[in-house]
Amino acid sequence: MKPATPKGTRDFGPQEVFKRNYIFSVIKKVFEKYAFLPLETPAMELLSTLSGKYGDEGDQLLFKILKNGDFLEKADAFDNYKKMAFQICEKGLRYDLTIPFARYVAMNRHALTFPFKRYQIQTVWRGDKPQKGRYQEFYQCDVDVVGSNAMLQEAELVCIYDEVFANLHLPVQIRLNNRKILAGIAEVANISDKFMAMTIALDKLDKVGVEGVKKELLGRDIPEAATEFIFKIIQTSSMEQIKKLLQSSPLALEGIAEYEEIMAFLATMPLKNEVVFDISLARGLNYYTGTIFEVLTPAVQIGSLGGGGRYADLTGLFGLPDMSGVGVSFGAERIYDVLEELQLFPETAFSQVEVIFISFDAATLRMAFAYAQQLRAAGICTDIYPDPETKLKKQMKFANDKNAKYVLIIGEEELKNNTISVKNMRDGVQEVMSFTEFYNTLTQS
Repeated sequence: MKPATPKGTRDFGPQEVFKRNYIFSVIKKVFEKYAFLPLETPAMELLSTLSGKYGDEGDQLLFKILKNGDFLEKADAFDNYKKMAFQICEKGLRYDLTIPFARYVAMNRHALTFPFKRYQIQTVWRGDKPQKGRYQEFYQCDVDVVGSNAMLQEAELVCIYDEVFANLHLPVQIRLNNRKILAGIAEVANISDKFMAMTIALDKLDKVGVEGVKKELLGRDIPEAATEFIFKIIQTSSMEQIKKLLQSSPLALEGIAEYEEIMAFLATMPLKNEVVFDISLARGLNYYTGTIFEVLTPAVQIGSLGGGGRYADLTGLFGLPDMSGVGVSFGAERIYDVLEELQLFPETAFSQVEVIFISFDAATLRMAFAYAQQLRAAGICTDIYPDPETKLKKQMKFANDKNAKYVLIIGEEELKNNTISVKNMRDGVQEVMSFTEFYNTLTQS
């Protein structure tokens, strides 16, 4: 059988892992600057923890894990797939990091200090159709705070987005909206009972365009008059005009006031990226109740690089009510693809073998090993070609393939004179010196 990976998954070779770790390190450094604490949760969650938290479409994308052993022995025969899933499955792979975080907070409420700020960088799984920038297994880099209703938290999250992407040298646009405004639109349009249908359709605006969304809204039994009102609102650029159109909805005005409070915090901040209000931004997940975020880059057509929002009572699903929270996520896989396409990875993101030793017999190999250990003790990435009988040309090719900065050659003359031949692989200059001279040059530079 020809070896292959499951669809929607990828292998990452050494250089790719170095690049991914560079992204994670940039993100982690900013998270910790804002006093967020690290957290990890299991790859598997109980299916009861995950089901019903992401809407009907999200539930269909959950990867479910069959029970161990003869799981069909006690399963009933029926034609209801959702009911059957709980008979033959009890666990699922986590769909995101937010629901597991809410479960963790509820379980550990007495050990935590609130507001509790955490970050989490782990893999999640979704049964999406694989395409560029969309995978079935991917990393999320989440940052959340629970136990605070303050719009200060949203302002901090905007600053985190801004700083991370500035540090990655990737220009982005940070979009904001508020689910209360969307709920107000549904209220004024007399379709509050179809609010979720409206947001799910609006969430596809970037993918299917205006006509596609209109068709979906009508297909979800939203009247034509309501559909026209929805698009009249989302095509209005003036906040004052939006207020007038939604003035009969206190909930919508509350959402607008929250947005304006966030922008007041940000008014004095020297942000490097654009922050815009986007009333069409919906974020289709069920649990968002307030501010919602999305990050796009004008540099590449790839979809969002991050998103998130405020949830009023997510921990209430697990027995801890009235615990508001807000968080955002970075899409590490798409960020990787964009940095790769734009060639924005710095040279320091790659594996940097600084020194490789080349020798020609057992005695010179032993000396190379002794010298290499001294360099390693000083924190210098060092390798040794292990077979001294190999021709020089092949050993040099090995060093070149490893992208080494220096090749240190120890032959019969070098062994006799207690020297090394040092070749700078960047400029091609080769010179003879003592190992101590080379060591001092490298460690003091």
